[in-house]
Amino acid sequence: MNVLIADDHELLAEAVAQSLSRNEGLSAVVATSLAGTMDELSSNEYDIVLLDLRMPGMMGLSSVESVLKRAPGVNVVLFSGQIDRRFLDDAVKLGVKGYIPKSMPLKSLDVSLRLIYSGQTFIPHHQPQESQLNASNLTSEPLVERELFVLRLAADGMINKEIARDLGISEAQVKMIMRQVCQKLGARNRAHACVVSRERMLI
Repeated sequence: MNVLIADDHELLAEAVAQSLSRNEGLSAVVATSLAGTMDELSSNEYDIVLLDLRMPGMMGLSSVESVLKRAPGVNVVLFSGQIDRRFLDDAVKLGVKGYIPKSMPLKSLDVSLRLIYSGQTFIPHHQPQESQLNASNLTSEPLVERELFVLRLAADGMINKEIARDLGISEAQVKMIMRQVCQKLGARNRAHACVVSRERMLI
C-alpha cells in the first residue's frame, strides 16, 4: 500500500511517514503543497492520499475536487486537525473516502488506512461538530464567484470602498453582496462571515 501524505507541517508529515513505513507492505511519501501533490500523483502511483486542507495552494472544495480528478481511483482522505461537518459531507459527496484527524494515535492510523484501502469510507466515531451557525438563517445555496471574491477581500482586511474600487462597482453593491454572503452562511456580520468561511474552507 503506497500512501502520499500531503501536508506542509513537515515534522508531523515525516513522523507519520516514518511510522507507516515501519509496517510491512506499506510505504509513505510526503508532499508539502498542492502543486507538489499534483506532481506526485502525475508521476507515481498511490493507493491513498492523506490531504491536509490548509497547506499552500489549497482553496477548499475546489482543490479537493482537483486532487480527486488528478487521481481517479485513488482513495483521497481529508487529514486535518479540525474540520467543519458540512465541508466533510460535501467532500464525501465528491468522492473523498473519509476523514482522519491529526490527533489520531499513530498506532491507530495503520488500521484506519487499511480499512480505507479495503474500500470502506472512514469517519471517526466522534465526528466533527457543526459550525456554530445560525441554522434559522442558513441557506443551502452556494456562494457564487463574485460573492467569494468579495468575501476574500473582506477577509484580507479591505473596507467596502476599497473592494468597490477593485471590482469597479459601488459601495452599495458591495454591501448588498455582503448581505447575501451573510445570509447564505448564516453569519451575523461580515467578521462572522469571514470566520465561518474559513471554518468551511471556502477561502
